[in-house]
Parts: sequence; structure tokens; C-alpha cells
Amino acid sequence: MSGHYRSVFAPGLFAGKVVVVTGGGSGIGRCTAHELAALGAHVVLLGRKLEKLQAVAEEIIVDGGRCSFHVCDIRDEQAVQDVVQATVATHGRIHGLVNNAGGQYISPLEKIGAKGWEAVIATNLTGGFLVARECYLQSMQAHGGAIVNIVADMWGSMPGMGHSGAARAGMVSFTETAALEWARSGVRVNAVAPGYIASSGMDHYPPEAGAMLREMAATVPAGRFGNEAETSAGIVFLLSPAASFISGSVLRIDGARPQVRLGWGQVAAPAQAQQRDAVRPFDGFHRYEVPKVFRK
Repeated sequence: MSGHYRSVFAPGLFAGKVVVVTGGGSGIGRCTAHELAALGAHVVLLGRKLEKLQAVAEEIIVDGGRCSFHVCDIRDEQAVQDVVQATVATHGRIHGLVNNAGGQYISPLEKIGAKGWEAVIATNLTGGFLVARECYLQSMQAHGGAIVNIVADMWGSMPGMGHSGAARAGMVSFTETAALEWARSGVRVNAVAPGYIASSGMDHYPPEAGAMLREMAATVPAGRFGNEAETSAGIVFLLSPAASFISGSVLRIDGARPQVRLGWGQVAAPAQAQQRDAVRPFDGFHRYEVPKVFRK
């Protein structure tokens, strides 16, 4: 399948820019890479699985975009240093970073072992720090740039994913600190916090979680899951010149889910309200695939 990404942003917005996207082989990272490439950026995909990176790079090139990729485990400090160095050597500088790579598994706190806890913290916090630090040291300190860290809807806790909630909260604090410390170099640092997004990442949860996932939309005031394109649009905005006075902020993309309180009664908007112009789903990604858990 080929076609054109239906971005709301101006064509050529990122022409001549180099943007690194971690976790670019699937889900939100894949979608964001497509949108940035469609807007003229050269996208550098980072991820652990070569076949996924190759597939996304081929999609982008078929669609007329520019893309390259590197296999990299962002938890490996030397590997991160080397891949950023290679990117700067090839392209001259890095204009933007989307710190998207992450992952977790469902488990109550009392069943999470030290290795599992440390693995999630390393992926969702330490790895993002390492990539941001190296992009800053090797390029942005001298030239400026914009960083967007992807966190999660962890306000009010993340039951069943306490390791991820702790890491994401840490990344919010890192975002705020980096925004302050790196402002002197002309660097902006923000975060995007997706809520319940119908992304391919949901297909990695065990089959027994399917019923719970399908019921979650009823707990969202917007009455539905968000999609990858709606998340990507927020990321692209924060990377763009229009966000030049925004730094140290977190943009929630969650349909007002954290505002839900017990005793409110019916939460989800009815189907008729969900189709009104202001809240109708934005179908921007021409290659989007509905997660298997939601297919009928």
C-alpha cells in the first residue's frame, strides 16, 4: 500500500531537517516518522529489530520520503554514543529528537521482580535520557534543536504497570530539568503523554488482556480510543517553529481520561457526540492498521 500522509501541517515544514525517532519500527514511532517524512524531514529511525526498521524505511521511501535507520539498543550507552556520532557525521547535525522507544508488561507491583523493574526503567527512562544527552552533546549544544519525550497517562497512578508509571514520571521530571538546563543552547524539551491510543503496541499484551482493553474506551470522556495520527500531530507541533516558546511542558493526548472521578456517573460521550466536528477521530495516517485486539 502507498499513498500520502494527510497531515494538517504545511507541506515542506521540515524540509532540510534531520529528526531522529527512537522506536520507529512500529506504533506511534512509525506513524510519527511517516508524518515527519511527508513534511520534508530526513527521518533517522532507531530500534532494536532490523526487520521492522527496514520495513518502515521502505514504506517511507515508497511514499516519496527520505529515511535511514540504525539498529540500536538505547539502554546501551556506547551504542547510543556511536549511533548519534554516525548520524551527525552523515547529516551534519540533528534538528529534532522524538524519544519514543519504550515498553512494559502488565503485572501487579508485588509480582514485579528486580530484573523486570530495572528493564522497564532502563527502557522508558534511562534509555531516553542517554539518547537526549548524546543528541545534545554531539549536535544541539552547538546548534540548538527540539526534543519531544513520549511518556504516558500516569497521573493518578498506573495500576498494573507501576514500573512504567515510575519511569514515565521520571521522564516528565527529566523533561522539565532539561528544558531549563539546555535553554541556554537554544534547545526546547517537551513531552507528549498519550492516553489510551489504539496502536500496534496493544497487540503485545497477552490474549487474556483483550476483554479489558476493549472495555477501556467506556472510561474515556471522549468515548473512544485515540489513534496514532492524533498523537503524532501533537509531537509534530512541539517540534515545529509554532512551538518556539513552549518548553518544559507536557501535552496530554488522552480525551480527558485523567479527569474521571468516581461518582460522576456515565463518563463516555454517546456515539452521536463522538461524531461532532471538534472531537471526530482524525484519520491522517494512510498506512494505519487497527490493532488485532479491536478487529471484529
